[in-house]
Amino acid sequence: MLLPLPLLLSALLLLPLAACSSRDAAAPQADADAATTSRSASRLVRGNGPEPDSLDPQRARNVESANVLRDLYEGLTIVGRDGAPAPGVATAWSVSADGLRWTFTLRPDARWSNGDPVVAADFVAALRRLVDPATGSQYAQVVEAIRNAPDVIAGRLPTTALGVAAPDPATVVVDLASPTPYLPGLMSHWSTMPVHGPSLARHGAAFVKPGNLVGNGAFRLVAWVQGAQLDLERNRHYWNDAATRLEAVRFVTQADENAEYKRWRSGELHVTMTVPRGQFDQIRREHAAELKIGPQLGTYFFGINLDREPFRSQPGLRRALSLALDRERIVASVTRVGELPANGWVPPGTFDYDSQSFDYAGRPMAERLAEAKRLYAEAGYSAARPLRFELRYNTGDVHNRIAVAAAAMWQQALGAEVELVVREFKVLQQDVDARQVDLFRSSWIGDYNDAYTFLQLFKGDFGINTPHFRDAGYDALLVDAAREVDPARRRATLEQAERLLLAAHPVIPVHFYVNKHLVSPRVQGWYDNVMNVVYSKDLGLGP
Repeated sequence: MLLPLPLLLSALLLLPLAACSSRDAAAPQADADAATTSRSASRLVRGNGPEPDSLDPQRARNVESANVLRDLYEGLTIVGRDGAPAPGVATAWSVSADGLRWTFTLRPDARWSNGDPVVAADFVAALRRLVDPATGSQYAQVVEAIRNAPDVIAGRLPTTALGVAAPDPATVVVDLASPTPYLPGLMSHWSTMPVHGPSLARHGAAFVKPGNLVGNGAFRLVAWVQGAQLDLERNRHYWNDAATRLEAVRFVTQADENAEYKRWRSGELHVTMTVPRGQFDQIRREHAAELKIGPQLGTYFFGINLDREPFRSQPGLRRALSLALDRERIVASVTRVGELPANGWVPPGTFDYDSQSFDYAGRPMAERLAEAKRLYAEAGYSAARPLRFELRYNTGDVHNRIAVAAAAMWQQALGAEVELVVREFKVLQQDVDARQVDLFRSSWIGDYNDAYTFLQLFKGDFGINTPHFRDAGYDALLVDAAREVDPARRRATLEQAERLLLAAHPVIPVHFYVNKHLVSPRVQGWYDNVMNVVYSKDLGLGP
């Protein structure tokens, strides 16, 4: 960091005195200035998209929150550099022969940021809090495979009935209702991270505020300026602090990807959250070494409010809109950074799974449009009586471009009149929760590398089932898959569930994501994986 001229002159004038004196009155201030300079020089600045919705692990629900939470907290496991589960607070885990009991062994040197030891009871309390109806977590069903979880979530049993236990401070035991081979990956999800009990008891909901938040991750929260940034500093009590190279991390709130790119070019950011599509070709030419692209387990989609007519009772109309959406044109002309057209729901590359596709995925667009027009007419719509609905989406250049393209396709192919309504991200979430939408922009990023994390979204009782899709047959297939021990039969059951989902059209998938970041040459240790998870503790800053 460059010093202002007066400070620089003062420092030069003091050099001779410092050379002939072991200690003088200016030394404490000089040490403080040096410490400030050092922290700034080793502070990683990361673009983080829209505002995090919460830093409460059991209540947070968006990716932007997750990015920060992974630095503030650590679960039993973490996402490894290759995207697979790796040791976190747990050093090892094992499973019983029937697949129903998992045992996690905790490291003895795990500490909270205030120095308190992290013990097995902290994880038991977090999992009980996650499923407690009083918490109101929309991620509660993510652990539905744990014994008694559905009954606890529904309020039929107390949280103490949940199949988790801490027989000693170093051991967490998880009992399942059915085999869950992806459990170690699930234990890296932010909703399963522990919360410091005394802080929660003392501050209540305010335990997430700077000065109150006690975490067990590599960094601690020191400031949160709403709409601007979150500042984190190194947690010296972290069990692996010796390997941490950064003194601080700043997460910058910036929903506009073009503005984020400008800040990266000016040197304000070391890492971007994404890359602006409209400038991608230029970026690829000018910043090839800094551009990082790789596959990601994520689906961009338009959700349909199935509580409202006309879409609630007319699957044919929902199918017509999906048929008329030219996904190939969208990824070729609008998004343009290597995304794949989403002609199904579960992304390709998901572990041990064959992603399914719409029955019309391979048909020429002319045939698809002909069927779309027929279904549109059968639903009672025409040029004289056009379908009118709103498409709501959150701020951001790419979301606007995709929404405009989709509306134009539906108008041109069918004559539908689409009103585009843009909202801030949090407001859009509130609109969806309040059911004040027709169609809405959303996305789903895999919580772990398994098809179940994508298909569970539409389970009737899942808290973030935003379309409110309800189908007893679909739910039964997911229950069967959760109970199935044989991997091949489990895979076949999940694939059948996806085919049923695609036939019902509760959402209109648009494209499958790719990871895309601009990373400064100063950043050391960067890596990519399908989970799009890069921990700040693994990174450093060079000159």
